[in-house]
Amino acid sequence: MTKRLESVGTDSSPEKRLKFREIMKREQVTRPASIHDAISANIADHYQFELGMFAGSIASATVLGAPDYILLTMNEFADQIRKITRYSKLAVLADADHGYGNAMNISRTTEELENAGISAFTIEDTQLPLPFDAVNQNKLIDSNEMVGKLNAALKTRQDKSMSIIARTSAINLVGIDEAIARVKKYSELDIDGIFLTGVNSEETLVEISSVTDHPLILGSAPSFEKLSEEDLAKKYNVKIILAGHAHFYATMKSLYESYGKQANGKYSEIEVLDQSKVDLFIRKQYYDNITKELM
Repeated sequence: MTKRLESVGTDSSPEKRLKFREIMKREQVTRPASIHDAISANIADHYQFELGMFAGSIASATVLGAPDYILLTMNEFADQIRKITRYSKLAVLADADHGYGNAMNISRTTEELENAGISAFTIEDTQLPLPFDAVNQNKLIDSNEMVGKLNAALKTRQDKSMSIIARTSAINLVGIDEAIARVKKYSELDIDGIFLTGVNSEETLVEISSVTDHPLILGSAPSFEKLSEEDLAKKYNVKIILAGHAHFYATMKSLYESYGKQANGKYSEIEVLDQSKVDLFIRKQYYDNITKELM
């Protein structure tokens, strides 16, 4: 009997989505690995990260070599996610920006991201792309419009284990009072969490956590002098704090320096990863097994 080989494309999305939900229930903070492609996800797997973060800015830079100006299309975003999730064991949280349009567009976005194998994604209430008269200043959409967009995602979702997260930049753009009002309003929906940017004090967390029972995700890692990560999780329901995207920029630095060496006749000086590690991260053994068993 021919030995059955597990496919690289085996769909483990439900298990990874349940892993994300388990992370959001823990009484501890998780800091995800910032990932941008299949190789970065495989390396994060190697170091036993459970959660990967795929940011909109990093997606734009990776796929288009462009800044975070909402130039990336929804299909390009979903296709890159599919490449990341097709093999990786990571639960992946994706920053879906404004959902690529209005409520109808978000319905389509939800379908595509779910089919791409995402574990969770955020939709934000920032007015994107910048309107004609914005003078490079972000604004918020009306909170009722945001509720409609979130409801579109929730009603479109087929796998209820996939998490939909409401993201607001209200603290940065208009202040804590509006942020509190929006968090309270969004929390009335059947969403799975609240993503906040601009949190820089315990006082802000006190006010936000007083109006929602939903788990919180912080878009930065502020320094709280008297708060441990255990305190953040148990007292204020903070479950995830982003660690930034230094890995991507370190990759850019490595490429910049190695191409510079070649351009200056110093190709032999380029330091490379050990071949055994390269083979591991490109899953060479899996494909070698196919050759032995099936060809």
